[in-house]
Amino acid sequence: MADRFYELKVAGLTRRLPVINISSTLAIAGFVILGDVEMVEKTAEALAQKVDVLMAAETKGIPLVHAMARILKMDRYVVARKSIKAYMEHPLVVEDESITTQGKQILCLQDEDIDLVRGKKVLLVDDVISTGGSMKALEELVDHAGGKVVGKIAILAEGDSIGREDITVLANLPLFPAE
Repeated sequence: MADRFYELKVAGLTRRLPVINISSTLAIAGFVILGDVEMVEKTAEALAQKVDVLMAAETKGIPLVHAMARILKMDRYVVARKSIKAYMEHPLVVEDESITTQGKQILCLQDEDIDLVRGKKVLLVDDVISTGGSMKALEELVDHAGGKVVGKIAILAEGDSIGREDITVLANLPLFPAE
């Protein structure tokens, strides 16, 4: 159990987040929206804007993009998967590197999602932006699929992404020295 905590205030809500070591020199505040209905709903309302398509990377951005699609009355949204599935006949694949995922990973789109993105304005959605690696991979997918990224949003920015002007966030989440 964590012995350090960070009090996060975002979208009118307050959460007490455990500070967790992710290396011998770096710790992050553990922000997980999975299962937190109130956080998902409030942050989705705060981030929603008019676009053709919403897109998120698997996994933690899914409840947020789902809530935003509901608010915007969209029938579908796109999820970039972290592995190629058997039903993907001609997937688009890009590599990604994230501080919360050890090593390199892939993000891929299936055929139907490629068709949905082609020629459309796409808003990229994530829960937390750290290095921006996942967001960069999502941008590459949209570009290869023939869509246009019109915005990038997240609930929180941490680390190198704090202060970035190309990503709209609701709040910053500081990094901590590991103990």
